[in-house]
Amino acid sequence: MNFISLFANDFQAVFPELFLVTATIVLLVYGIVLSTSNRYDYPILIGNVSWLAIFSLGFAFLLLISDPFKNSILFYNSLLIDPFASFLKGLIILCSICAILMSLDYLKQKSFHAFEYVILILFSTCSMLIMVSAYDFLSMYLAIELQSLCFYVLAASKRSSEFSTEAGLKYFILSAFASGIILFGCSMIYGLTGITNFGELVIFFTGNAAIPFHLSSGILLGILFISVGLLFKLTAAPFHMWAPDVYEGSPTPVTAFFAIVPKLAILGLFIRFLLFSCYDLMNVCQSIIIFCSLASMMIGALAALSQKRIKRMLAFSSIGHIGYILMGFACGTIDGMQSLLLYMVIYSFMTIGAFAVVLSLQHQSPSMKYIEDFTMLGKMNPIIAVTMSMILFSMAGIPPLAGFFAKYYIFLAAIESGWYWLATIGVLTSVISCFYYIRIMKIMYFEKRKGWIYTQGVDREKSVILAMTLFFLCFFFFVPSPLLVMTHKIALAFCV
Repeated sequence: MNFISLFANDFQAVFPELFLVTATIVLLVYGIVLSTSNRYDYPILIGNVSWLAIFSLGFAFLLLISDPFKNSILFYNSLLIDPFASFLKGLIILCSICAILMSLDYLKQKSFHAFEYVILILFSTCSMLIMVSAYDFLSMYLAIELQSLCFYVLAASKRSSEFSTEAGLKYFILSAFASGIILFGCSMIYGLTGITNFGELVIFFTGNAAIPFHLSSGILLGILFISVGLLFKLTAAPFHMWAPDVYEGSPTPVTAFFAIVPKLAILGLFIRFLLFSCYDLMNVCQSIIIFCSLASMMIGALAALSQKRIKRMLAFSSIGHIGYILMGFACGTIDGMQSLLLYMVIYSFMTIGAFAVVLSLQHQSPSMKYIEDFTMLGKMNPIIAVTMSMILFSMAGIPPLAGFFAKYYIFLAAIESGWYWLATIGVLTSVISCFYYIRIMKIMYFEKRKGWIYTQGVDREKSVILAMTLFFLCFFFFVPSPLLVMTHKIALAFCV
C-alpha cells in the first residue's frame, strides 16, 4: 500500500502508457484464447485484433492530450514528461495507427493471418513512448531493447519468404551489435562519473573545464559510443548499411512502420541526450552530427539514383531525409530545434503517403518490387498517380508543397548558425534527389507496359490515409502557422 501511495501521481502521469500496455496484454490473451478455439478462423481474428488495436491507440492518444501532467519527473528520475515528449508521443501514436490501417488490406490479400503482428506493433509502440520520456540510462536501454526485440520478429514475420528471414537475421545481428555499443558507452560514463541520470549529467557537465583530462577523454568516448549506436538505429550514414536490405526483405507494411515510427523515437532520445544532457560538450558532438548529416545527404541522394527496386529507393531516400534532420540537430539552436520538429512531422506524412501508394498497388504486381511496376499508372488510376506525384514533389522539396517548407526552415536554421557550406550541400543533394523522384513520374505517365494489366480499387482505409496526406502536403502552404507555433513553443520549452 505504501508503494502504491508513493508512486500514485507517477502512475497517473503515465496513464496513457499504462493503458496501452494493459490493452496490448488483453489483446494478446484474447488472440491466444480464440486462436486455439476451433470456432474462430484466423482471418476473422486478425481483423478483430487489428481494429481493437487501432481503437486502443486512439484512446491512448486521447488520454495523452488530456493528461494534466505536463512537466513531471517520475519514478525516481527514470522518466520525464514535458511538451517535447508529449509532442513526440502523439506523433508516434498517430503514425502507428496509420501503419496498422495501411496493413489491413495487405494482411487479407497475402493471407497473413498471424495476429501476433499487431501485438508486436503495439508492444514496440509502448516501448517507444517510454523511450522518448527516458531520463536515465537504465530506462533508455530497456526501452531500446524492448523495441528492438519486437522489430527482429516483425522483420522476419513473413515465414514463407527467405528474404524476410534474411532481413530479420541481419537486423538482429547488426542491431544487437549497436545495442552493445550503446551499453558500452553508458558503462563508460557511469564508470567515470557514477551517474546514470540525464539531469545529474547536466549538473556534472556544467563548467566542464574543471573535469580532469583523463576523465573528460573517457566521458567523450562514452558519448561517442552512445551517439554511434543511436545513429546506427537512426539509419544515418555511414551506419546505414543494414537499412536497404532490411527494408527490402521485410513485408511492405513492416517496412513502412520501420521507415516512420522508430526514427521519431530514436531522434527524440538522441536530442534529449545530446542537447539536454551533453549541451556543454556540444562543440565536440557537433562535428560528429555534421559529418553524419553530410554523409547521409550525399549517400542518400547518390545511391538512390541507381536503384531499381522501390523499397530500396525509398530506403535511401529515407537516409537522405535523416541527413536533413541532422542538419537542424547540428545547429543546436531554438530555430534548429523548431525546423527539426517541423521536418519530422512533414517527413512522417510524406512517408506514410508514399508507402500507402505502394501498398495500394500490391494487387497490380504480385510483389510490387520494382520501380517499373508503376508503368502506366497515370492511365490505370489517375488519382493515385496524381497523389504519388504530389508526394514525390514534396519529398524533392518543390514549392509550394509542405516538403519545400521543411527543407527551407532546415536550410535557414543552418545559415543562421553559420553553416553556409552545409546548407549549400543540402541544396545540391536536394536537386540531385529530384532526378529519381521525377523518374518515377516519367514511368507512371510515359512508359508503356507489355502484357496484361490488372486493376483494382483502393480499399477504404488507404483511401482515407492518402486523402489526408495529400491534403496536408498541398494545403500546408495556406495555413502553416498552427504547426509553426506549436513547434516553436516546444523548441522554446526544450532549449530555454
